[in-house]
Amino acid sequence: MRERLALVISHPQLFWKIRSSWTHYFRSLNQTKMSGSTAQKREGGAIGEEEVEEKKVKTEDGEETNQSLASKVAAQRVKCAVSVAEFSFNKQRVQVISDVKDMPEDNKGILYWMLRDQRVQDNWAMLYAQRLAIKQEVPLHVCFCLVPTSLHPRRHHMFMLKGLKEVQEELADLDVSFHLLTGEAGETVAKFVEQNKIGGVVTDFSPLRQPRKWVEDVASLLPKNVPFCQVDAHSVVPCWVASDKLEYAARTIRPKIHKHLNTFLTEYPPVIKHPHKAETKAEQIDWEEAMNNPDVDGTITEINWATPGSAAAFEMLDSFIKERLKYFGTERNDPTKEALSNLSPWIHFGQIAAQRCVLEVKKLKNKYKDSVDSYIEELVVRKELAENFCFFNKKYDSIEGTNEWAKKTLEAHAKDTRKYTYTKEQFEKAKTHEDLWNAAQMALEISIYLNDKYSLDGSDPNGYTGCMWSICGVHDQGWAERDIFGKVRYMNYDGCKRKFDVDLFVSRYKGALN
Repeated sequence: MRERLALVISHPQLFWKIRSSWTHYFRSLNQTKMSGSTAQKREGGAIGEEEVEEKKVKTEDGEETNQSLASKVAAQRVKCAVSVAEFSFNKQRVQVISDVKDMPEDNKGILYWMLRDQRVQDNWAMLYAQRLAIKQEVPLHVCFCLVPTSLHPRRHHMFMLKGLKEVQEELADLDVSFHLLTGEAGETVAKFVEQNKIGGVVTDFSPLRQPRKWVEDVASLLPKNVPFCQVDAHSVVPCWVASDKLEYAARTIRPKIHKHLNTFLTEYPPVIKHPHKAETKAEQIDWEEAMNNPDVDGTITEINWATPGSAAAFEMLDSFIKERLKYFGTERNDPTKEALSNLSPWIHFGQIAAQRCVLEVKKLKNKYKDSVDSYIEELVVRKELAENFCFFNKKYDSIEGTNEWAKKTLEAHAKDTRKYTYTKEQFEKAKTHEDLWNAAQMALEISIYLNDKYSLDGSDPNGYTGCMWSICGVHDQGWAERDIFGKVRYMNYDGCKRKFDVDLFVSRYKGALN
């Protein structure tokens, strides 16, 4: 069905639809614009909505300085609970995958198999693993498995590995061993568990096909007496709690999410220095060798505007709150304005929690109500609608995964005459007759998309869902029928001109096009 999807996008006018998804998603993950409805107001909240104030702290020489956002958040965690052992952990975040639930008697440790949420703090999966390890009085191990058949292009590979190196360093200070494994997930993780006599395994959650297959493989190969569970550490409201079925649109999932928001939008306790240190040291990691893997596609080079890791993510969040949040409510859809969070790379790789972003932004609700409400709509409702779509729809990357009305209308107009047709390479290299399409392609290259080489085949639920909305009418309704598009939502050049300064947008990238 991917071939059929490629045929659909062979007409350049579809840019006006794809742009709405691409520009927003790849500049900021909280911008998955999947329908035209406006954000609804939300009452109440699980945390205080006080104004953000710059706290002053004294340095060793007695001078006062502004405390960083990361430092403030660290203090908030400790205020919430001394450790996860004293925290009332919401078990609805957890799904038990294995048949067995009790730990074996010869338990020598708990393993957190890190997949999607590549951070230490503000990570419900990490916290749950430490909770189990403290209760069992055993060491805590964290592993990440590099699967040779699923390597990212170099740009993404380096961003991810540099973030994981920061994870290793942070865990070392907490007496938690980090292991970088290489091999097929099922065999590699199961072998590690057996060799280290791990008594329980925790992993995080992704609704996508490949990670779910890895989880199934590990579950099938683990020793039968080792319990295995999964924690949704990516969404505010866990995917399986938000809804038990495929949702039709944002309007159907929104009330379900808001119903649970007060319960799940809570402060995190800290991951603490682990009281039970492993007796044997973890195998030394050759990060340089891992980063210079010859099997990684090196044609897409690293980017320089985004520094990998959680520390840099907090700096970007801080700058968004101080400089751009005030404009988010009114200017987020204008690509010529600086109104987005720019947190997409870090959220995509799990280097910062979406929940942390919401917790901090929400403190400004009294001052920037429209912006905060819009931000919650995008980063919680729309993002979790995408999770729902990919979790409950096995054909989330195919035309077969859309609604019947959309399939029928696209099929009916598949042979309509197109004024221009282009190859995939012409689209990618910005070699079309439209300056705006070409400029948008250059904007994507410069501002960067960190999920895969091609936008349509990205490795994030928001990317899949955004493209399916743009091309196939997912989470949308049928519109007035027209040539080529049928009843799928139509956007054109004039529509873009009404919404933002097209000439200004094109001028920014004109030099790169010529």
